[in-house]
Amino acid sequence: MPVTFQQHRLSNGLTIIAETDPSAHTTAAGFFVKTGARDEAAPVMGVSHFLEHMMFKGTDDISAEELNRRFDDLGARNNAFTSAEMTCFYASVLPERFDEVVSLLARMMRPALRQADFDTEKGVILEEIAMYKDNPFWVLYEAAIEKHFGSHPLSHRVLGTTETITALQRDQMMEYFRARYSADNTTLAVAGRVDFAKLVALAENMCGSWERTGAARDANRPRPVGGEFTIEDDKVSRAYILGLADAPAIEDERRYAAGMLAQVLGSPDNSLLHWALIETGLAEEAQAAFDAHDGVGHYFIYASADPARIDDVWAQVQTQVGRLIDAVTPDDLERLRNKAATALTVGGERPGDRMHRLGRLWTTTAQYRPLETELERITKVTLDDLRAVATAYPIRPVTVGKLVPKG
Repeated sequence: MPVTFQQHRLSNGLTIIAETDPSAHTTAAGFFVKTGARDEAAPVMGVSHFLEHMMFKGTDDISAEELNRRFDDLGARNNAFTSAEMTCFYASVLPERFDEVVSLLARMMRPALRQADFDTEKGVILEEIAMYKDNPFWVLYEAAIEKHFGSHPLSHRVLGTTETITALQRDQMMEYFRARYSADNTTLAVAGRVDFAKLVALAENMCGSWERTGAARDANRPRPVGGEFTIEDDKVSRAYILGLADAPAIEDERRYAAGMLAQVLGSPDNSLLHWALIETGLAEEAQAAFDAHDGVGHYFIYASADPARIDDVWAQVQTQVGRLIDAVTPDDLERLRNKAATALTVGGERPGDRMHRLGRLWTTTAQYRPLETELERITKVTLDDLRAVATAYPIRPVTVGKLVPKG
């Protein structure tokens, strides 16, 4: 039997969506909350990610240890993630244990947020922030994002800063939770061998009492602020450079062409930057990527090299950007389409991947697009599409940052 899409909305606004597949050997479920770093007030930056950690600390009647043990007893593969735009809690399990794992996830979604747990976990978050300060890419990327988006909340760091996390109070987290983790700001996405009617009844029982708050987000496209900056750090011995350019938003159909254009420029192998920088020995790392958000998107270009050669590296980057469109042949485009279609199809064979695709797309666009439609859209990207998106969103970085050795 084919995969079937089904959806239902509870009276409190919680959306339930599923791709049911009677032939699947596993099932997967995820609660997707439309909240992340961009939805935080600046003084509480990092609260979304901190809250993700706190969700695993248990409920009023389930301890952290018991919560983890129950997932293990079910044989579930569970985890969570936080981004600038959403937070997700998910699990994959055998169909026979699906009702139990959805019930456990639902209970987990209403945490105790105990003060003692908050105080302990704050130290863990601060250690995580310190760890990322030792990663040159993330140091530069976060600084570039801040410069690029200025005062817009898309400039916020997902982990927050040492200052914001140190100052954060448990009551501020609770206030954020009550406002953003509402029924009408949450989607339950499911894929695999599922009885949808039974799932809806279960969700009604477990989540029907959740409050509706009217949580919203300003998704208007922000104007990039941009500019150049240099960070000197005595802990690094290489030089790193990163540029950001404006790009299509997640809801823009041109995102398919934009993603392929970024692949031509800077995929890990067989790209313009790879051949011009890595194979020639000019740089040690070089990549480009496209990242689409709600209302806006951006390209980034990143490279690392000997400090004495970093300006030559960036000059070569600009040369490759300038020849990007003329460098793409019909054969190149066919390879790109085939790679994208293969990656999407392979993921489509796993309920866990289908659940993530389903939940992410719905959370960002409130739309469902079948895998077959997505594949068809990818295979229809033309050279003219690539030229059109390159004209509308030229990959000319408006924000350029360097991280170099001090002195």
